[in-house]
Amino acid sequence: MNKSERMKELIKILNEASKAYYQESREIMDNFQYDALYDELLSLEKETGIVFASSPTKKVGYELLSELPREIHDKPMLSLDKTKSRQDLQEWLNDKEGLLSWKLDGLTIVLTYENGTLLKAVTRGNGEIGEVITNNTKTFVNLPLSIPYKGKLVLRGEAIIPYSTFEKINSENSELGAKYKNPRNLCSGSVRQLNNEITAKRGVHFYAFALVSLEESTLTTREEEFLWLKDQGFEVVEYQKVTASTILSSIDYFEEKLKTNDHPSDGLVLIYNDIAYGLSLGQTAKFPKDSIAFKWADEVEKTTLKEIEWSASRTGLINPVAIFEPVELEGTTVSRASVHNVSIVKSLELGIGDTIEVFKANMIIPQIARNLTKSKTVKIPSHCPVCGGETKIQNLNDVETLYCTNSECPAKKIKGFSLFVSRNAMNIDGLSEATLEKFVDLGFIKRFIDLYHLEVHKEDIVQMEGFGEKSYTNLQKAIKTSRHTTLSRLVYALGIENIGVSTAKLICNYFNNDSNKLKDATIEELSFIDGIGDIIATSYVNYFKNAENRTQFDELLAELVIESEESNEEPIFKGKTFVITGSLTHFENRDQLKAEIEKRGGKVTGSVTKKTSYLITNDKTSGSSKNKKANELQIPIISEEDYLKLQNEEL
Repeated sequence: MNKSERMKELIKILNEASKAYYQESREIMDNFQYDALYDELLSLEKETGIVFASSPTKKVGYELLSELPREIHDKPMLSLDKTKSRQDLQEWLNDKEGLLSWKLDGLTIVLTYENGTLLKAVTRGNGEIGEVITNNTKTFVNLPLSIPYKGKLVLRGEAIIPYSTFEKINSENSELGAKYKNPRNLCSGSVRQLNNEITAKRGVHFYAFALVSLEESTLTTREEEFLWLKDQGFEVVEYQKVTASTILSSIDYFEEKLKTNDHPSDGLVLIYNDIAYGLSLGQTAKFPKDSIAFKWADEVEKTTLKEIEWSASRTGLINPVAIFEPVELEGTTVSRASVHNVSIVKSLELGIGDTIEVFKANMIIPQIARNLTKSKTVKIPSHCPVCGGETKIQNLNDVETLYCTNSECPAKKIKGFSLFVSRNAMNIDGLSEATLEKFVDLGFIKRFIDLYHLEVHKEDIVQMEGFGEKSYTNLQKAIKTSRHTTLSRLVYALGIENIGVSTAKLICNYFNNDSNKLKDATIEELSFIDGIGDIIATSYVNYFKNAENRTQFDELLAELVIESEESNEEPIFKGKTFVITGSLTHFENRDQLKAEIEKRGGKVTGSVTKKTSYLITNDKTSGSSKNKKANELQIPIISEEDYLKLQNEEL
């Protein structure tokens, strides 16, 4: 392949990756791979003097394709030039003063305020045209809708979903993780919604990073702009003022903080503090000259691929996981990395025994950077590794994934039973996944209803290793307790694809906990529920179209006592918002404490804001970000003991 052909190949690959990333909120390669291919293309363009019109080095972003209204930006939004060299940053700064800040990994948004009120919000889009998302931004956790300044203000910032919120959402809906593998993708999918009710439930935060225009501004430095924006009520991206002599220690500070930072970041941004000087430098066709991005130089290690483990889930999805010789990365030993899907297995041309390079994406998640051998010998299984049933490859949005076609696959059953007995579902204590696997193998449980008739297998169970009369008695007590439940818990426990805890509650509340209406719900009816889209509605309706599923639901209802979810408690916390952090002693877990608060009319959120009434933590002197924020906003920090007094109206 000659250089010109290689350039065309790189352009095609990079543009497909950009389309997936910017337009479809998904990833077909990680940042490490993208940067390597981009740098290769840039080098070839310099070497040959040829630049094709479709080259991503001369384009910004990707063309939009959305039902959201579109609008042209008053000022084009350029990309930033980048480097991975700390010395480059020192030399770039020279004898000037700069601001070094996080390069947050979310969705860039332009906000316009007039007369002290948010007028409009537009996404970055392709840099020239963005999508209008004004109603959605009004649901952001920390965005001021009104500000003291009454003139026209235009600013830019990043919408993000913190790691903690991302993990919480994934835990509530196990299928969501298959759609959004990182907070950036979830944020993009949440903000670019036609229904802002969905956005509101995703806990999106906004951090300002640039003041674009301000009527009659007398501000002369970027730091003054940040401080002015803070005075207006905006949270700004964390920054440090630096010179060439201090910038290396500041980079070290951010690098260390990255390990525990709750905000997704893919690097740093350095900008000249003197506004006039920076603007005097002008810009290239793609980059402004007053700022530059610093990308973390990933710690990369060579290792040997030992095997690809194919792991089946309860939905039938079979995920590839790379197992390799252990290596030290970012201070920990790693030997496994998700390969995500069949498409990536093929693109990496993996083979057992290949020499691969691995790294931690954003210094956290193990990934394969590249395959140096490319033997391409890994075969996609034609049969499920668990049940031996036939597999099939599904292609959705040009991403290939592997599924088991056997409806009786034990992996599906074990994972399904595991969800059914989990804390947020039927809450049957004492049934670990290992125990469930034994019960399935022995034929004790084939359907959910069998869990409520394990007494027929008592003699066999008490003689199992790890079991006895006491364990059996405790299990029966847990099963008896689980018979008293709510309809939303049961619906969630069924394991309907895309139906998480909160979605099950939404549906049950909408149909007034009428089990017959729940079974016969139509896609049209479900579409009237805020937060329910076509994908969720279709999954739900298809589940109950299956006669066996309907029978199973009825059988379970006959075994259970369905209790009302309405609380008999006085709403003493109505209008109060709590945040819970750290370990607990009086309550089994945060979910239990959250339930107690909600029973009394209160609300529990994941982040401390001006609207927070109390931060609950047993370590009031902790240096955690939540404690610092609470102290900064003068929000009461209380322990569990304090909360119990508050609950009993003793405070």
